[in-house]
Amino acid sequence: MGTRYRVPRVSWTQRSRTAAPAVWSFVLAMIVLGPLWGNGYLLLRDAVSTPRSYFTDSALGTTDAAARAVPQDGAIAALSIVFDGGLVVKTILTLALWFAGWGAAVMVRRLLPTATTPALLTAATLAIWNPYVGERLLQGHWSLLVGYAALPWTVTAAMTLRETGRWQGRAGPGLAVCLAAAGLTPTGAILAAVTALVVVALPSGLRRPRRVLLTGLLALAASSPWLLATAVSGGGTLGTDPAGVGAFAARAEPGLGTLASLAGLGGIWNADAVPATRTTHFAVLGTLLLLAVVAVGLRPLWRRRRNPIITALAVVAVLAVVMPALGATGIGLRVGEWAAQDIPGAGLLRDSQKFLALAMPFYVLAAAAGVMWLGARIRMPWVPAVAAIAALLLALPDLVWGVSGKLTPVDYPPSWNAVAEELQGRDGDVAVLPAGIFRIFPYSGDAPVLDPAPRMLPLDVLQTGELIVAGGSVRGEGSRASAVEKTLLDGGSAAELAQLGVGWVLIERTTPGLLGESADTLDQLERVYADDELALYQVPGAIGTTDVGPVSYWIVVAAHLVWALLLVGGLCWGLLRR
Repeated sequence: MGTRYRVPRVSWTQRSRTAAPAVWSFVLAMIVLGPLWGNGYLLLRDAVSTPRSYFTDSALGTTDAAARAVPQDGAIAALSIVFDGGLVVKTILTLALWFAGWGAAVMVRRLLPTATTPALLTAATLAIWNPYVGERLLQGHWSLLVGYAALPWTVTAAMTLRETGRWQGRAGPGLAVCLAAAGLTPTGAILAAVTALVVVALPSGLRRPRRVLLTGLLALAASSPWLLATAVSGGGTLGTDPAGVGAFAARAEPGLGTLASLAGLGGIWNADAVPATRTTHFAVLGTLLLLAVVAVGLRPLWRRRRNPIITALAVVAVLAVVMPALGATGIGLRVGEWAAQDIPGAGLLRDSQKFLALAMPFYVLAAAAGVMWLGARIRMPWVPAVAAIAALLLALPDLVWGVSGKLTPVDYPPSWNAVAEELQGRDGDVAVLPAGIFRIFPYSGDAPVLDPAPRMLPLDVLQTGELIVAGGSVRGEGSRASAVEKTLLDGGSAAELAQLGVGWVLIERTTPGLLGESADTLDQLERVYADDELALYQVPGAIGTTDVGPVSYWIVVAAHLVWALLLVGGLCWGLLRR
């Protein structure tokens, strides 16, 4: 008779270390995002979700504007063919917060094998409940939070690759999925690429040049949609307005300097996109509480400094805090302005506080280490964990329930559907008035929101990309859109619009903004739809062509498919290999 194999029993402690952080992270994510799951669509500052999006040139990034929402818009367009676009965005954002906390616990368990369940729950809490998450939610950067959530998973996948030196099994597919998920937005792709390359480049004696090369190639593939879109269209390659460097520099919060604000995971440039408690001197208390939770773990981590990954994450965290602070100084601003003008692609770095996300992996690691150390000292592992979690929640109480109710869905008037149906199957691009890319609709609340027209309509909507910020404006890269806007505001002829490729003009009647002498132009056009919300005019005559060309177009489409293959193929391969 053969020997009977007995499956080893998994203890309750082992099960809790696996399941508890996942469950706790989901609970926290729903506490934050609960209101968003009501009926309606996310429409807040830079966040725009719509019932249906389309594969326009703007969605693919082949216009002359910078490809900042690539491949995000193309992915939403694909998914909204089957699912409601608002539901897609809500689901992705919820998964991002859930996986941020869960991933932090998985990473901590990998780097600190003796980590207790209380320590893992503390790590998960810090990953979700911090000013960076609150500020980016209020700014509408939901896709950036996907890249943020991918960071601890990227560390774990890169560790596996570094330890084994092999792409078989879970290492290669896992890293591909992390890089592709983070690559939903250009900044996320950079965050994950930096994290992965730092980890795999650490010496281990196992095929270091090869794994660094292959990781770099994977990162390029994950970034290929926006890299190639920028290359073939020229959007953003000629430099950006240097005024944006100062406008988007990190900001000091009340009672804190810029460095201390960043160390507390705050300091976003837009003072209006900040949780209420961070606009008062309560920000000092919140920052002290968060940093205290992190600081307790520095001593026990120092004892583990021979682990090169822990040391590397610490160095990355310091740089992620210090570099944006330096960028906000006089010298830093001058260097940034020079780079914005003379270095192609430097505009990606102007909102330097975004890169504070790179500090998160070390912060959660330190928080977990501190809870473990204190728990061992007093022989009560749950006491320091409960205290740390309470301190983190108290440090930012207004993150509860949609950042104090500011993150709530809105309903679009039926006028939008009517205009979208009118434009189905038509030719020509759409120009929009009033001038500018931000709107304040009666149904969208007090905060300015990005115009939903580019994602709502089946034709390309021309946008200048000009941003109005405190103290002035920041010029965008959409040169043709700027020419069209000037023509409308100056009361130009219909023939001029047609020559610029404009087939339609949409007037959004319920938002304030500059109309100029556009009434003279509209008198030359045919009105095809009008109600209290919107009016749509058709430009007569032959419409000029502004395509990038079929070869360039299909190159960009291929890049989007490569990105999708990395994400979906990596997930499928990893599941099959389990």
